[in-house]
Amino acid sequence: MITIVDYNAGNLRSVKRACDAVGIKSVFTQDPEAVTQAEKIIFPGVGNARSAMETLNNTGLAEAMRQAFDQGVPILGICVGAQIILEHSEEGDTSGLGLLEGRTRRFQLSDPTLKIPHMGWNEVNVARRHPLLDGLEPGDEFYFVHSYYPEPVEENHVFATAEHGPRFCCALGRNNLFATQFHPEKSGRLGLAMLQRFAEWDGSSC
Repeated sequence: MITIVDYNAGNLRSVKRACDAVGIKSVFTQDPEAVTQAEKIIFPGVGNARSAMETLNNTGLAEAMRQAFDQGVPILGICVGAQIILEHSEEGDTSGLGLLEGRTRRFQLSDPTLKIPHMGWNEVNVARRHPLLDGLEPGDEFYFVHSYYPEPVEENHVFATAEHGPRFCCALGRNNLFATQFHPEKSGRLGLAMLQRFAEWDGSSC
């Protein structure tokens, strides 16, 4: 059973529908205790990092996420859920969960033909092997909607990159934590396959 963390940050039902499509049992929760006792966690999110962190801190879910990570529970972060796992976000100048060292930054684009937010399909380039990225080939694309991107401190925490003007990190992680700036639940066959691999993942990164 996968626990989907509900912290009023959107896109929960699309994540659950994607899980249902590949036969993965999942449940929503706003209960910190349920998060600390989860077998696996999906930590999705869209919207504003500051308001997301305020909700997480006020409900006890922030500390529950830290505890689950420390306990070795496999965690998949998506979009805002990939940004606020870092120490700080430029969106709202807010502290994050601090599960990984690094910051979330806003795109600064010099090319006037490129838009913010970055929205649509984009090629994802694997930088480092990870079980959740198995089977990806050059040219494979996933769906993005974002104005900010994660920037881990450690290079070995970057597992995939994409380009929107500059090259940026779009998949990051450490140990039992893996997170994507793109939306697997909106990325068709490749995204569903990634969710299936997450359901089978034991939390190791190699």
